Amino acid sequence: MVGVGQISLDRIAALPRWPRAGEKLALADGLAVSPGGQIATAVLAAVRLGVSGRLIAAVGDDALPALAPLREAGVDLSGVRHVAGATTRSALVLVDDHGERTVLAYRDPRVALAPAHLVRSAIRDARVLLVDGEDPDAARFAIEIAREAGIASVLDVESADPDCVKLAMSVDFPIVSEMFCSDSSKPASDQEMREWLARLAGARARMAVVTRGERGAVAICDGVIFAQPAIAVSAVDTTGAGDVFRGAFAWALLRGASARRAVALAATAGALACRGAGAQGALPGADEVEQGAG
Repeated sequence: MVGVGQISLDRIAALPRWPRAGEKLALADGLAVSPGGQIATAVLAAVRLGVSGRLIAAVGDDALPALAPLREAGVDLSGVRHVAGATTRSALVLVDDHGERTVLAYRDPRVALAPAHLVRSAIRDARVLLVDGEDPDAARFAIEIAREAGIASVLDVESADPDCVKLAMSVDFPIVSEMFCSDSSKPASDQEMREWLARLAGARARMAVVTRGERGAVAICDGVIFAQPAIAVSAVDTTGAGDVFRGAFAWALLRGASARRAVALAATAGALACRGAGAQGALPGADEVEQGAG
């Protein structure tokens, strides 16, 4: 698989509880620096499951900690641009005492991806493409290349801004969060999710999925909507769970899994990844995911 998009350096703050407004709260363990990023984590998760992976992204001078686990796992990093003088995308991840995370992100504009940074052959040689919505023009170009080559495209987006909606309507397998389906700051209602699933299915989607965190996922394939229950685990940190879901979904596609099986495997992998700290701290192997999915 080839991933086009985000790579990040996360700084994780494990909170003893959520602070009150104006309060100063001491951290027991300080800030832990951890590799992350939507696409980088998804590609690494898929590689851990047995897929060969390539990453197309851009980083700054400080990227070594973010690239090290990818390089160690054998991910092809030849498509990663190193921008001198720039800083790699970073995120402050606040994790509460229940393992739920809140992400505050910053990206140096110099590490943005443009269509000119993409090499067509790097995408054409893959069997599945995964993109995010951080650089819509680059994502759109990658999707067009994949479509011309008959390669399945998977999208990871969380917000329903106009660019992300256009991307979601153009891919084979849009995987969106429930916040994507909501018109407010609250999680989407069942009706809103069903309406979005039907809308995506009416575009190019061969299958569309809405991820719902601890409430599992809902998907549509061949006009049939079905639910995937959440997999129960003792969560330490939910950071990266959605990224691992998407990486495992791509792995399941490459294995020829049915629609329901692909979502079950993805949900299992995403849940198992919550057992460790950071986006990439507890990536599961294939046997464990297969066994957990039943």
